[in-house]
Amino acid sequence: MTRLRQYLGYYKTIIALGLPILVGQLGMIATAFADNIMVGQHSTIELAAAAFVNNFFNVSIMMCIGFTYGLTPLIGSLFAQGEKEEIGRTLRSGLRVNILYSAIIIAIMATLYFFVDRLGQPRELLPYIRPYYLLALAGMVPIVLFNVWAQWSYAIHNTVMPTAIVLAANALNILGNYLLIGGNWGFPELGLTGAGISTLISRLLCPVLIIACFFTWRRFAPYRQGFYRAAERLHSPRTVFSTSLPVSFQIGMECGSFALAALFAGMLPNGTLSLAAFQVLVIVGTLGFCVYYSMGTSVAVMVANALGRKDREEMRRVGWAGYHVILAIAVVSSTIFLTCGEWLIDLFSKNDRALTALAVAQLFPLVLYQLGDATQINFAAALRGTGRVMPMTWIAFVSYIVIGIPATWYLSVNMGLQGIFFSFSISLFTAGALFLTYFLRATNSRSTLFKP
Repeated sequence: MTRLRQYLGYYKTIIALGLPILVGQLGMIATAFADNIMVGQHSTIELAAAAFVNNFFNVSIMMCIGFTYGLTPLIGSLFAQGEKEEIGRTLRSGLRVNILYSAIIIAIMATLYFFVDRLGQPRELLPYIRPYYLLALAGMVPIVLFNVWAQWSYAIHNTVMPTAIVLAANALNILGNYLLIGGNWGFPELGLTGAGISTLISRLLCPVLIIACFFTWRRFAPYRQGFYRAAERLHSPRTVFSTSLPVSFQIGMECGSFALAALFAGMLPNGTLSLAAFQVLVIVGTLGFCVYYSMGTSVAVMVANALGRKDREEMRRVGWAGYHVILAIAVVSSTIFLTCGEWLIDLFSKNDRALTALAVAQLFPLVLYQLGDATQINFAAALRGTGRVMPMTWIAFVSYIVIGIPATWYLSVNMGLQGIFFSFSISLFTAGALFLTYFLRATNSRSTLFKP
């Protein structure tokens, strides 16, 4: 009974911390749905172009966001010790390192723009891809700035503030889509380019609001004092870099395997249709991913808090409690996809029955990989909370690059689009098993705990 009560307490805390993040994630999903529904109903060609750019940029964006995750074990452990000024210093170090790292990623993506016509996509997509690509590139800087402060806010158990900001930005984005995609209320009809402009404006709003809260709200004064001080005694930029880079590489390789999958979809005989269907299914699958991610963030924060107290047993219990919660959610998500999947897919293009039929045929492999995604998200988050993040790079390399990409290519050649979605389960379950193994090693009684 004592252990059951402990786990019930963990479940409640995980859900309480994750729920505001989930609300924000659901807002982002609603925006992505609105984006793709409006673009898809404008034209299937534009939906396919959006699929290519979004999946291509997901790698760089998630690498930048993943780099901000390195702040979680540092700030989370300090929060458990009540070291607010040191948290401010760590935030400042994190900001500097993240700006430098993201500048390198943005420079790479800017260079790749000049080679976008050599990536094997249908030629009719290029006039839509080019302007949308540049707008996505401009949106990377505000994404980085917002997520540095968002990770600080999550780690101090303030998950409501970033969520409220994201929801406000999402509402603005949906309004902008309505005005600019179809040309309503006297605005020009810009189609996919209008969606890109609207997204950029909403992304700019997020860092402006969260930074304003940090520097003006009285409750954050102790953090500001540490942020203003020049001396960075505890967490130098090198420390932040060492906890951030492996996570960034791990997420980058995972997203890279999905981006290559989009590339393979575009190379299938019915490339434009397959790419559009791929985009629809990725957006639908995001319903599950965002819920798992929200609870995974709670797991990482709580494991980091236990790390600050040097409590190995609690770190393990939190990891398993998070898995119980996320696995239960995955079962619910899978049930929704199987029962309501056709209705969800049909929202994106009521005028293209071929698109709907092709996407519906992929529902079973979509459901299968939800379980693998839930597993790898939970134990990757738990391992991140321990601060022992170095193995994450090679785990991702083996799971997503060595195993995942060849499996995706082979199954796409032999099974088409369905093979691509089946291949995701192979890489995700492999990653989940390896993350679990190293989480257990990091919290073993014989291991040396990470010292933030």
